[in-house]
Amino acid sequence: MIEDCHCVLLVTKDPKLSQIVSLMLMAPLFEVDILSDFNEARRRVSERVYNIILVDYAEGDGIDFVLDASDSLSTILLLTPPAFFEEVSYRVEGYGIISVTNPFDQFYFYNMIKAAIAVQYKVQILSSQTTKLKNKMEEIKLVNRAKMLLMQNLNMTEQEAHHYIEKEAMNRGLKKTSVAENVVKTYS
Repeated sequence: MIEDCHCVLLVTKDPKLSQIVSLMLMAPLFEVDILSDFNEARRRVSERVYNIILVDYAEGDGIDFVLDASDSLSTILLLTPPAFFEEVSYRVEGYGIISVTNPFDQFYFYNMIKAAIAVQYKVQILSSQTTKLKNKMEEIKLVNRAKMLLMQNLNMTEQEAHHYIEKEAMNRGLKKTSVAENVVKTYS
């Protein structure tokens, strides 16, 4: 499950922060894109998947951006001044956004990045499982619709319709969903 490279987006107007993060998150383990414009960052997030998004608070502009980006599957860390940490953290944590104090201790920051990587792995697993479940549900709905059509049009029982779909799939070397699609096309 270990990836070769973690794609990171850093959004900050602070050149010192850009330099620190660039030195800490180096290739080949990290690929870091650094942007200073929040609108450009929104465009990039809509075009590309990042494992981790790091956002500087930037007088509050960072909050709006992270809330917009929270729909993505990225792990998002909002670098927040200590004076606003509690308020900002409370506001964004319900969106799955992690607040980190800035300035930060480099050891603490690197540990937060490692935690973000672990969270990202878990998100990928859960996303994959969700996709598989959605596909399975669609297959079940399709087969059930085909069985209903067979029951209505050919006066079959539910068991007979189920058996018919399974037998046709086996005889023709097709998946049950392919047979179900043909039934739906025929009787819809």
